[in-house]
Amino acid sequence: MTETVLPPVAKRVPSTRTHHGDTVIDEYAWLRNRDDPDTIRYLEAENAYTQAQTQHLDDLQKRIFEEIKSRTQETDLSVPVREGEWWYYTRTVEGKQYRIHCRCKATPGDTTPPAMPEDASPLPGEEVLLDENELAGDSDYFSLGTLDVSPDGRLLAYSTDYEGNERFTLRFKDLTTGVVLPDEIPDTFYGTAWSRDGSTVFYLTVDEAWRPYRVWRHRIGTPTSSDVVVYEEPDERFWVSVGLTRSQRYILIDSSSKLTSEVYAIDADTPDATPRVLIPRRHGVEYSVEHHGSHFLVLHNAEHPNFTLATAPVDNPEALTTVIPGRDDTRLLDVDAFASHIVIYSRRDGLTRLQVVPTLASGSDSESGASAGSDAGFDFDHAASIEFPEPLYTVTPAGNPEYHSTSYRLRYTSLITPMTVYDYDIPNRSLILRKQEPVLGGYQPTDYEQHREWATAPDGTRVPISLVCRAGTPRDGSAPLMLYGYGSYEASMDPWFSIPRLSLLDRGFVFAIAHVRGGGELGRRWYEDGKLTRKKNTFTDFIACARHLADSGWTSTPRLVARGGSAGGLLMGAIANLAPDAFGAIIAEVPFVDPLNTILDPSLPLTVTEWEEWGNPLEDPEVYAYMKSYSPYENVAAVDYPAILAITSLNDTRVLYHEPAKWVARLRATKTDSRPLLLKTEMGAGHAGPSGRYDAWREQAFVLAWAIDVVGGPVTES
Repeated sequence: MTETVLPPVAKRVPSTRTHHGDTVIDEYAWLRNRDDPDTIRYLEAENAYTQAQTQHLDDLQKRIFEEIKSRTQETDLSVPVREGEWWYYTRTVEGKQYRIHCRCKATPGDTTPPAMPEDASPLPGEEVLLDENELAGDSDYFSLGTLDVSPDGRLLAYSTDYEGNERFTLRFKDLTTGVVLPDEIPDTFYGTAWSRDGSTVFYLTVDEAWRPYRVWRHRIGTPTSSDVVVYEEPDERFWVSVGLTRSQRYILIDSSSKLTSEVYAIDADTPDATPRVLIPRRHGVEYSVEHHGSHFLVLHNAEHPNFTLATAPVDNPEALTTVIPGRDDTRLLDVDAFASHIVIYSRRDGLTRLQVVPTLASGSDSESGASAGSDAGFDFDHAASIEFPEPLYTVTPAGNPEYHSTSYRLRYTSLITPMTVYDYDIPNRSLILRKQEPVLGGYQPTDYEQHREWATAPDGTRVPISLVCRAGTPRDGSAPLMLYGYGSYEASMDPWFSIPRLSLLDRGFVFAIAHVRGGGELGRRWYEDGKLTRKKNTFTDFIACARHLADSGWTSTPRLVARGGSAGGLLMGAIANLAPDAFGAIIAEVPFVDPLNTILDPSLPLTVTEWEEWGNPLEDPEVYAYMKSYSPYENVAAVDYPAILAITSLNDTRVLYHEPAKWVARLRATKTDSRPLLLKTEMGAGHAGPSGRYDAWREQAFVLAWAIDVVGGPVTES
């Protein structure tokens, strides 16, 4: 007879919070202290309860895991990318969790990637730069922070994390001898930049709030104790990044808040030089910089919220000349600069786009004599937009490190099209298929359908929804449906293909993405209408999408599963309070469900940098009241809730584990129904969850099996 495991009951230790005349008793604030043995005991008790409550799903989880595994080409390699004298690529090997980073020598003048063996075996002349499997060893967690080869191809900078807390140790490898150098730098952040001669590397460190704020200079072969701080950002709202331009002429230091940017440049030939500011920061103005010949390309929002593209002389970067003015219907996202052309990355009508614009044939690049054209401008009369036939898709830039390239690497996908790599031949204006992600087991895109629907929000705004299902899925409300949402930071949840998702679709599920405000799908204003004191639009948009899908027969409320993570987990917690009757189940992964308490505490990681996204409740009583009115943790009520699965990680530095732990504890003590309420904590991982690919598939199988079970089981077995 199976022993009954009772749900954990968290102890209550009243803690008082008072702001703006408002006093709140928080009985679960003690869970923030991970050094308290009771905290770990509680998390472990919740894990044991979750395991007991999902034990009956073991067989289904194993089947889904095997489906994911059987559809995936486990031994595979990426399309090689030309950089300098080498073709760079990665390989995966059946049975191994992590990637192997490789290169092989390129033939002078060769622009066509080497042919990839059908069995995905190593390419002729392969050199292994780094084998993540060897680095990971027996560690339960492993993550690579940076992987950066010096411009001369001689040295490799790489960094590793074995806990999931995004604190990396930076090391260097001599690629000629294969020897790892004695230079070792602990506690670094993502990102490095090499000087042009490979003698010097720039790297980042973080402050106590996990904010990257210092750029350091390290000369290879010297003691790290002699490293120099090149730039330090004192404003706690700003994050710093560093990178080498594609032209290899400048090291750019970018310091940006959610609203304001400032870029500094160092000549890559003189790494000891003092950084010079290109355009001084002005509150509310964001800009990014790309080097092109004798000019910089500057993408900025000083004139239009959807951004404007301008050029400026390298020696006078504030002298901006507009190249592409801002438009209400087009959000300019990025620009890639090459010797003979630029590529504009943008979005319009909810779809991403790429446009290739040649430079006019005058001027020359001082390094090679190749036409640079930046003195004469761009030939928009001969610009080419790269077109695709599907009504719903996502196209993005891929690896394009070569400044003098005449082709452009891009990635394309849709809800039914696996990730596809193309090279766009610029002189011939043609797409060359390089590779499509293999989907084994007889996958046929024609067996599935993708659709676009529009829901109407309470304020009359039309909200797009992207859907995919098996062909012939009934529209009578009987199909289960998973509705995914995010809606923050202008991050767009553009349509993408997923092998694990097939295990849902083949069981009769519909999968849908609610493109709610707070994301960037419909431009900058779409984002601004879902942040600060308009944040509730994100939640009401999602609820409107759920009700629309039920009303139009795509599903029914008891069979609708909502899913979101991180800031999308805030969305999950908010809709659980606002419309518990609209959902059969909710999956909240690393959920930001205690935003008010977090944003009130500047000592917590990333809090100050978030004030421009959510508002500053410490200083503004209206922001405090507004955030309190939607905070999932603050608004748990004695009502019936949908079934809820919350997943978190003990070492997460972005959304701390105690937020979902407190939320679940309060829900368990308050809600009036007996539907499943589960908390699963990864005790050795970070924000992204398990690091190895097989472990990640098992996690997906667990989540999908729970979703299938909780809304009534599969309609049809795959």
